[in-house]
Amino acid sequence: MTDRGAQPQSMWGGRFEGASDPLFRAFNDSLSFDWRLVAEDVLGSCAWASALEGAGVLSAEERARTVAALREVGEEAASLRGAPVESGAEDVHSWVESRLVDRVGALGKKLHTGRSRNDQVSTDLRLWTRTALRSRIREVRRAQRSLAGLARRFEDLPFPGYTHLQRAQPVLFAHWCLAYVEMLERDAARMQSAHDRAGECPLGSAALAGSAFAVDRVAIARDLGFDAPTRNSLDGVSDRDFVVESVAALALCAVHLSRLAEDLILYSSAEFGLVEMGDSVASGSSIMPQKKNPDALELMRGKTGRIVGALTSLLMTVKGTPMAYNKDLQEDKEPLFDAMDALSICLRMVPPVLDSLKVNAEACVEAAKGGYANATELADYLVEKGVPFRDAHDATGKIVRAAIARKAPIEGLSIDELRAHAPRLDEGVYARLSLESTLARRDVIGGTAPSRVSAALADAEARLEGECAILDHECALPFALRPARADDAPGVAAILNAWAEHGLNLPRTVEDLAKHTRDFTVATERGTGRVLGCGALVLKGAEGAEIRSLAVDASITQRGVGSAIVRRLCDDARRLGAPSVFVLTCSPRFFERLGFVRTSMYSVPGGAGESAWKRRDRSGHEWAFLVWEAGR
Repeated sequence: MTDRGAQPQSMWGGRFEGASDPLFRAFNDSLSFDWRLVAEDVLGSCAWASALEGAGVLSAEERARTVAALREVGEEAASLRGAPVESGAEDVHSWVESRLVDRVGALGKKLHTGRSRNDQVSTDLRLWTRTALRSRIREVRRAQRSLAGLARRFEDLPFPGYTHLQRAQPVLFAHWCLAYVEMLERDAARMQSAHDRAGECPLGSAALAGSAFAVDRVAIARDLGFDAPTRNSLDGVSDRDFVVESVAALALCAVHLSRLAEDLILYSSAEFGLVEMGDSVASGSSIMPQKKNPDALELMRGKTGRIVGALTSLLMTVKGTPMAYNKDLQEDKEPLFDAMDALSICLRMVPPVLDSLKVNAEACVEAAKGGYANATELADYLVEKGVPFRDAHDATGKIVRAAIARKAPIEGLSIDELRAHAPRLDEGVYARLSLESTLARRDVIGGTAPSRVSAALADAEARLEGECAILDHECALPFALRPARADDAPGVAAILNAWAEHGLNLPRTVEDLAKHTRDFTVATERGTGRVLGCGALVLKGAEGAEIRSLAVDASITQRGVGSAIVRRLCDDARRLGAPSVFVLTCSPRFFERLGFVRTSMYSVPGGAGESAWKRRDRSGHEWAFLVWEAGR
């Protein structure tokens, strides 16, 4: 039998005479799971086509044809129900390239010039991971919002606090809810940090030594929405820290959800009887008709092991890989994808679980009173009477022992019985031992005093309202942020002048904008480079900075572009050492959702407020000054 050589769609067939063993091919191929990267592979290929035009490999006409065909490939991929494993393609990269060649012929074979699958897959995976992390952050915020909503429903309800699973001190149920809001807040921050650290683009690193063609890696990174290119080609193609770090953030979030699930599973048991699961998120038994099982919570708890297992798997995969790329790294995708999927369903289950949760208020109050949970309050009262804490602790322990013997609460003992162990006690102790007093006296930042919990809940609600308003407007619009270039001036002018006609911006000429591009950040459509929005940051020395000329294309408002630009400008201001950023706007609510607060023009440093006020449009819009403090 004649050798048929490597498969037709293989990118590496020329070196080989013999055919691939079918078992090896099944073992080696990854299309079945890396198909999830197809949209990112198309985006990266569009950016690479533009880079090849800049390097003189493709003409402008060839780049345009290539990009148009790649978009068709992307549309074809989106129409498919799953990975086209029957195509014979080894992986997602070879499938995209083969479909490109089917459309444009030999031109499609030029696209891989100067590029390796090593930098290609690393770029695709970073793009996918960043998008997935943004989705998980949205889900975290919705879970937090449900926790805050539950806290608001039972804001003043006393609840037993536990240590070692023994009743310890009373708290408010809202305080318990807000503890999980705080855990998830850290999780969102960790995911955002992982997202940001995945913000370097390896495309152009080629196999390991860098591309031999003069591609503009800075432009490639910006076109794809990255912050910068990777600084070392060896590291760029072999680094999977961003995968490990992302899954580590997911794993810790899963641990927090598991703790939440464990709490509610315990509290919903007959032995506790504090809460009851809603019918919509519970199941029955196939043999015991009376059962109501907290399956949603148990699955949430169970999937944590799966996500932690993914982290362990990734660490074991990368720990022994020599520099630079190795095929071992093909094993990074399935744990990442599975961890993302598992955490996503867990986070999305939190709102229906909490929204349907029934809380037994009477049982909560009785449990908060029981278990001698006010013993610490008695010890504190003795300290106020001049008893050293260790002596007060000892005396209180003896009083608790006496109360247990009497089968009575501490406050059920007579004053003489109390004084037998603590002579300095007086009748005032009974008021101090009440549940209301015990709660109210925990009046410190982070404490469970009703006034503190009320303030903390209001603060959490305000934070979440701003975050969720931004996230709810975001969509899959593929845009990237980057510093403006001179050739962006026409696009920026078109957007600004369209809004200037309505009195919402000052008109700007292309010539003027070209001179001030260093002040601007632009949002551009990935693949085409079309300017979608813009904003300028003007430094005012040590006194702060001003945001000017913020606008987005009218066809894509409320899609997250404007908020992304403002956040980038604020980050730039912080990086440059500006203590504050002010803006004069007729859309104050938009900026308030981003953390700005209203201020007077006279409080803006250096007279800049009065100067901005004179520049405003006078067509009847209501204008306001707002300021953002870098230290907030």
